[in-house]
Parts: sequence; structure tokens; C-alpha cells
Amino acid sequence: MERAVSTSPGLASLPTYGRIAAVPAVVGCMYWQLLHGGDALRWVALAIFIAAGVTDVLDGYFARMWGQQSSFGRMLDPIADKLLVGTTLLMLTYDGTLNGPAVGAAAVILCREILVSGLREFLAELNVKVRVTQLAKWKTTLQMTAIGILVAGPAGDRLLPGVTAAGLAMLWMAALLTLWTGFDYLKAAVRTAIER
Repeated sequence: MERAVSTSPGLASLPTYGRIAAVPAVVGCMYWQLLHGGDALRWVALAIFIAAGVTDVLDGYFARMWGQQSSFGRMLDPIADKLLVGTTLLMLTYDGTLNGPAVGAAAVILCREILVSGLREFLAELNVKVRVTQLAKWKTTLQMTAIGILVAGPAGDRLLPGVTAAGLAMLWMAALLTLWTGFDYLKAAVRTAIER
């Protein structure tokens, strides 16, 4: 028997709300650490960021398991993702973890997120669905891992030298995958626009 798709948010949306609530918590920890030094708040920020990343997996899982998939949840989930990624990248730039050319990788990621959001909205109005590819899932995993490593940043370097360098290399790889997967959305939008 097929489950009905709910139009209202349910318990399955709680992890998404948690991810949105994690945004000011991560920023607050990183900013406070910047003002007062020490490594403890950097590790707290990382723990919150990891927990927020885990909720991205849980909300979809719970929505399917409890039959609580909703239009609201589908709209809110990518917003929560973009708030977490965008705000954390901006904070990493502000505190100097990302500087020089590395800011370019962050800019590529942010621009792609904005472009894809617009393209998704355009395609949704035309009733065209673009499935998330396996490559896009790998990109997201690599991107979240890179940002998490960079949140540890200097604190991670004191524990294990080279942590920030590894995070920067992964961020550049994520940026390249970001361009590739963003191009897929752009092709679909252009093709649909020409056909219609």
C-alpha cells in the first residue's frame, strides 16, 4: 500500500530544525574562540557541525520511515544545508582559516549553491525533476568533511600537523566537483528552456 505524502511538517522535520539551530551555535563558538583563544570552543564547534551533518541523513530517513515526506520538508532541507555550509565558510574566511586562493574555492561552492537553488526553482515551476546523482552525493560528503576538518583548523593542527592543509586540499576537490555537478543542473535547465 502506498503511503500518502504529507503536506505539513512532522516529527521528521525536527532534525532539519536542529541543523538550522546549529548554524548560530557553530558561528558563536568560532567567534568566541577567535576573541578569547584556546582550542576548546573550536572542538565544540566541530562537534556541533558533525551533529548537524548527521541530521541531514536522519531527516530524510525518518521522513521515509514514518511516511512524513512533505513539501515543506523538501523546501526546508536544502535551505538548512545551505545555511550551515555558507555560514561556516564565511566564518572560516573571517577567522583566517580560509585565505588567499582558498577563498576562491569557498566562493565557487557558494555560487554553485545559489545557482542550483535558482535552477531547481525554475525547473520545479516547469514540473521537471532533476535527480540527485551519485556524484553530487560524493561532492556533498567531500564538502562537509572538508569544512569539518577546517572547523577544527588550528586546533587540529596542534593535535596533528597538516590538518588544515588536508582540509584545504579537500575543499578544492569539492569545489571542482561542485562545478561539475552544477553544470549538470545548468544543462538540464537550458535543455528544458529550449524545448519549451
